[in-house]
Amino acid sequence: MLYPRSKPVPWLRVACLGPSGSLPQCSPATVGRAWKRNVTTASVLFPSRRGPCRPALLGAQSSLRSAQRLQIRGKKTKTVVKLDELPQGFIAPSEPLPPQGDEPAYPTVVLQARRNMQKFHNCVLLTRVGGFYELYLDQAEEYGPLLNLKVAQKKTSAGPVPMAGFPFFQLDRFLKILVQDFNRHVAIAEEFPNSPSEKVKSGGLMHNRRVTRIVTPGTLIDENFMDPYANNYVMAIYLPGSVVSDRGGHGENERSIKTSESADDDPIRLGLAWLDLSTGYFFTQPTTLPALGSVLSRVAPREIVLDKALESNQHHSLVSVLEEERYPVTYSPHGELQQLSDWEPMLESEIPAQTIEKFTESEVQAGNILLHYVRDRLQGLSMKLQPPLRYENMHIMNIDKNSMRSLEIKQTIRDGAFRGSLLHAIRRTVTKSGARLLSEWLSAPSTSLEVINFRQDLVSRFIEDEDLRDAIVVLLRRSHDSQRLVQRFALNRGDADDLLRLANTIKATDDIVNLLKTSVLSQTSTTGQGKEEKDCLSTMIDRISLEQPLKLARQIRDAIDEEGLVQQHEIEDSEAGEMMALAQEIVKTEGTEQDSTLLPKGAAAKPAAKTRRSTVTTTTTSIRDHYGEDKEIWIMKPGASALLTRLHAQLAALRRDKDELTKTLRARLNAASLTLRWTPGLGHICHVKGKDARSAPSAPSPPPDDNAGGEQHQQQHRPPVIRTLSSSRTTRSFHQPEWTALGEALDKVRLQIRGEEQRVFASLRAHVVKNLVRLRRNALVLDELDIATSFARLAVERRLVRPVLTDDAQQQRSMIVGGRHPTVEGGLAEQGRTFQKNDLFLGGGGALPGEKYQQVEKRQQNAANHGRIWLITGPNMAGKSTFLRQNALITILAQIGCYVPADYACLGIVDAIFSRVGSADNLFQDQSTFMVEMLETAAILRQATPRSFVIMDEVGRGTTPEDGTAVAFAALHHLVRVNKCRALFATHFHGIADLVTKEGLGVADGGPDGTVDTYCTDVEEDERGGFVYVHKLRKGVNRQSHALKVARLAGLPEQAIHVAEQVLRDSGVEMSPGLGEPARAAVASLAAVVR
Repeated sequence: MLYPRSKPVPWLRVACLGPSGSLPQCSPATVGRAWKRNVTTASVLFPSRRGPCRPALLGAQSSLRSAQRLQIRGKKTKTVVKLDELPQGFIAPSEPLPPQGDEPAYPTVVLQARRNMQKFHNCVLLTRVGGFYELYLDQAEEYGPLLNLKVAQKKTSAGPVPMAGFPFFQLDRFLKILVQDFNRHVAIAEEFPNSPSEKVKSGGLMHNRRVTRIVTPGTLIDENFMDPYANNYVMAIYLPGSVVSDRGGHGENERSIKTSESADDDPIRLGLAWLDLSTGYFFTQPTTLPALGSVLSRVAPREIVLDKALESNQHHSLVSVLEEERYPVTYSPHGELQQLSDWEPMLESEIPAQTIEKFTESEVQAGNILLHYVRDRLQGLSMKLQPPLRYENMHIMNIDKNSMRSLEIKQTIRDGAFRGSLLHAIRRTVTKSGARLLSEWLSAPSTSLEVINFRQDLVSRFIEDEDLRDAIVVLLRRSHDSQRLVQRFALNRGDADDLLRLANTIKATDDIVNLLKTSVLSQTSTTGQGKEEKDCLSTMIDRISLEQPLKLARQIRDAIDEEGLVQQHEIEDSEAGEMMALAQEIVKTEGTEQDSTLLPKGAAAKPAAKTRRSTVTTTTTSIRDHYGEDKEIWIMKPGASALLTRLHAQLAALRRDKDELTKTLRARLNAASLTLRWTPGLGHICHVKGKDARSAPSAPSPPPDDNAGGEQHQQQHRPPVIRTLSSSRTTRSFHQPEWTALGEALDKVRLQIRGEEQRVFASLRAHVVKNLVRLRRNALVLDELDIATSFARLAVERRLVRPVLTDDAQQQRSMIVGGRHPTVEGGLAEQGRTFQKNDLFLGGGGALPGEKYQQVEKRQQNAANHGRIWLITGPNMAGKSTFLRQNALITILAQIGCYVPADYACLGIVDAIFSRVGSADNLFQDQSTFMVEMLETAAILRQATPRSFVIMDEVGRGTTPEDGTAVAFAALHHLVRVNKCRALFATHFHGIADLVTKEGLGVADGGPDGTVDTYCTDVEEDERGGFVYVHKLRKGVNRQSHALKVARLAGLPEQAIHVAEQVLRDSGVEMSPGLGEPARAAVASLAAVVR
């Protein structure tokens, strides 16, 4: 609080008056209440020096001045008090201070934006003003440069206001920058015309601007910048161990969180709920804090929502995990949602009763937070989601985040690119929704033998019937992304184009069903066999419901005028082109080269082309002129409803009246160029040009009447004077009462047609919402058919085979003959090279089906009892890591229902895949490379089950050879005796093989723990020092890693190589011949050097 400076006074007399004139004790409290009648008096010695209590005394001094009018004079007394004896501090006023004043006198649009910015303080506000979206005040200064927008200063009576803006049709472009690149929340304020009563209430405002939606990274609906091949999930995480309590005196929104962790270090349990607003998918899952990273890796949410109570506890381990993964985090309260029944208004159908009982409390609370947050982002927009699915009830393989990364399932490790990943190698889908479903399958392969076999049956059927496969692919290309199409209508956002796309998709679905029925009948009648194939196609047919959707498609086609839509889009493109041409012209004349880069690509080419065409044709008119008011563009056909039919008939009659009136006025006014028009400024006018515009038009005088005098005739039959509204050298406009009345009648009918079109469109949209469940189920069937046909095409193209899967818990095995890496093989094929096949025999015993496999098995030693774990040694660059990864990927492909790159495969169902491959540190969490390696190893040893598949590469390499050997063997020992799972264990610590023999863990040692087989890769060398890698695995242990060969290939200086060789000789290590000079020229053509 600021006080004005004043000259010091030596004495300050304070009147302290009581009702009896006595002198009560004076205190700062009584001085502060000096305006009351019953007050005390005191005189205060005020020295000339400035003390710390000067503000308090000045406040008292000002209060005393107002008290002089109220005091009752009594007996005067004097009391002298030293300043140091007065209590120190500020005397707070007992009444609130008056407001600082009204809002600044900004223009209305700035005031509306300012209020919205205050209401949505954590959002970037985009305000619609005519054909632009604008930023104001501090947001314009902050985000204008980031968006490459020029920040201007709008002059107002309250001072200059910073502002920046862009054309409305570039909204998606700037939303992408703000939402996806900067992870900002964007509030979009649209303008709505005020009704006459609202104009009166608002003081004459033409428009009201209010926020209609808040766009965040996880709540995208139909934005053009969305990734069409990936789901856009927003996930809420609830911490059940939190205790939320109100803090006294801080308001109901201020809450604290207490985390209870048990003494036995049980993992913190969480509740998860996530949904994709663009498709309506909704899931829940209970999990633990250690497993959260794997779930996040599988779901890949674009945004995380946490309980508001956690916002004040940024040091919680949950927050640390999310910061490490770098997910955008938002905090949201629970809102009014409390239980599952509160979700029903937002779901398209009821949650099954048997599912309701299985939801945990943490899942429900996570769902409450999520739905409240999404509903708040939509700002009142209706929402219909699919009933939530519990991931815990689904039979899926668990792939942890380390395996998802190291196996490069969706992106590569090096640069995070899609090309080079497993998904890139196998994706042959033709629909966007099919691609999203395939990505979901890869993230969570099935563990249900029934589901896997059904998918494989479909693939087998499409491999056998190539014509059926190709025909279905053609029809799928004609369909659209119906999952997202339907959700747009569920959110009340679909337009006429979406209706037509939906109708086309329904028609394509009907054609596909007819193809499948024909194929089933043909298969049954011609062969009398193929029951399995018939069953799989018949099951797909039975899942499709078309009766009501076909009726909907007919209604859409009978109502929507496709030609009118095409014309409307041409006008919109023309308007956008004209605006971009204007922008380009301004940049050329006033801007710089840097300004031209801000325009969208093609902005300069299109206007130029248009200009060239206009020089050839002199009668060229704009599209808007071509489709003028006499040729209105209607979205609905006249026969869409009975009322539309009548209204269009009335409109046609009024048009004929307009043509007749035009002829009449031309003859009456003797103006052949006269046309009847409407303009926004002048209304319904008559327009003439050329010689007809040189003088004001007037009607000819009637012939004279013989019975009337000349002067009387001149007064009664004088031609009416027509008042000119606007004129130029070649044109003239004026009003004509007859055209004004007819024009108003035309406008009224047009307005009625628009209103009826809106009603018909709303009815069609309501019919789509009524068929939500059927349309979504049909869309899912199309997606599965898309994946099945793509798998069939992939199998033919890449020579894949159908794997045999078993679910025998007592005999878990993985038998792969001639296995190949699905991504490395494709990369080598592009270079004209071939991939070295390798076999894998893990676990199990006894004969396996298939003559081809029996022939291979005869060549294997101990064919009846293969090791459950392979210990693999060999030189660097010889393909050990490739072999480990390829078998994990083959397992994943088999369990999503895809054929696999091998000559034969028989696999036991795997419940989880764990991978410890590669090296990396985590400086954010202060973890070294070895620490990260140990954390990953510990997670595997704690979580792997007898049905899991583990690959571990070079465990213990981040420390000394002795310690590394000890740690690596301990991990292998744990896999053998505790986890008892299938595993591939690659190492350069050759002493581990000796420890395996010593502990009796080898297959040759027999016994219950004899489960480790030893295999290796090798190097072939010639007498001149040349060598090639042998990627074919063989039994045994290779005790040479040939590290110096790799060092020389990498370009290590020759002097350093010689030093290394000398060190090895001195240590007594046996060395192979080095890489001689004659062989170096052949290094570039080494065969099949992979990873």
